[in-house]
Amino acid sequence: ASATVNAKKIKDVDGPRYNRSSIYSILINHTEQKFASEIKEQFLNIPVPDQYDDHDLNVKVVNVSDGKEHLDSINAFIEANHIASRMVAKWFNRDILTGQCSTSLVEERGIYNASELDKVLAEHNVRGYSMLADAGEELIGHSFLLVNEIKYVDKAKKSALFGSGLKLLGNIAGNFVPGLDNLGNLAGNMVASIKGFKVKITTHLYQLQWDDEAAAIFYEQCYSAVPDETKRQAFEANRDKFHLKYIGQVESSGSTTSFMGINESEPYLMVRKACQRALDENVVDLQKNYDQFRVKAPVQKVGDNEITAAIGMKEGITKDSKYEVLEAQIDKDGKTVYKRIAIVRPVENKIWDNRYMASEEMAYGAGLGATTFKKESGGD
Repeated sequence: ASATVNAKKIKDVDGPRYNRSSIYSILINHTEQKFASEIKEQFLNIPVPDQYDDHDLNVKVVNVSDGKEHLDSINAFIEANHIASRMVAKWFNRDILTGQCSTSLVEERGIYNASELDKVLAEHNVRGYSMLADAGEELIGHSFLLVNEIKYVDKAKKSALFGSGLKLLGNIAGNFVPGLDNLGNLAGNMVASIKGFKVKITTHLYQLQWDDEAAAIFYEQCYSAVPDETKRQAFEANRDKFHLKYIGQVESSGSTTSFMGINESEPYLMVRKACQRALDENVVDLQKNYDQFRVKAPVQKVGDNEITAAIGMKEGITKDSKYEVLEAQIDKDGKTVYKRIAIVRPVENKIWDNRYMASEEMAYGAGLGATTFKKESGGD
């Protein structure tokens, strides 16, 4: 198999100030399959799930030229390109040319003060090292790589509607997507497949290994708040000391997505919706199967024995779901710990449908903006 890569422009994502896990997501794009280019283009438009921070690097797509699964090749790609060290470097805004680092991203994503963190890296005090331990455990060590293999399920039947009118429509829509061949037929085929277009996605989950050894190598040998050629070279020499651990994989069901709310003049939205719904399904399954990947969301409002939080059906909430409510506390060593104070479950008719294009489907609960929960056990 041959492999090429595509890049994505990194963009900042605003979010609430609390400790969330971070995700870097890439696509293994099977270029031989039908709609491969369209799937790739729409994957690049899918944002990181709402309850995670965006830790994307420049490479977002790896193109392969056969229909096989590529777990061995994926692992080789990760090692050969030192993906783990690149994820660490992003945490510290490391300048590849000068070696200069900062803790501003740690501050932005966590509950830390960047200037204080920078100070304690140069000085020695107990609270400072506790803060760094917090940052490592709650932030850096909760960085994940998602590798997605998207397979188009080609079960579409020829439609009586597929004619010159739809091909013309395909040409019009296709003119806005540069670099694709035979746009009219492709877009027309998408419209013809409107009741059958679906994908199966296998998602492989990796976690960045940030233990005492990795932290010591970085802080002692590689970190510098100013340009430093020695530290720059030390990081390059130690790239192979940082690793990603394979956690596991899940596969979406490949069920047919409803295309209500999509105008036939926008056939590429079919691809986006099918892919995003399947990816969201996989993220939910990964959360259920692997505790370290569980979703965290801040409580928004409390009152009358009900609380609200901005998660919903996209995160897999059903009437039978249960969640822990955690309170951040500082222990005697100055380290942040989380204490469970209650168990809550959603109110059945107040579950937010925040799935992609739920509003366009006019789905029940799409306008709620949050899910309401009722306390099942616990204190105030």
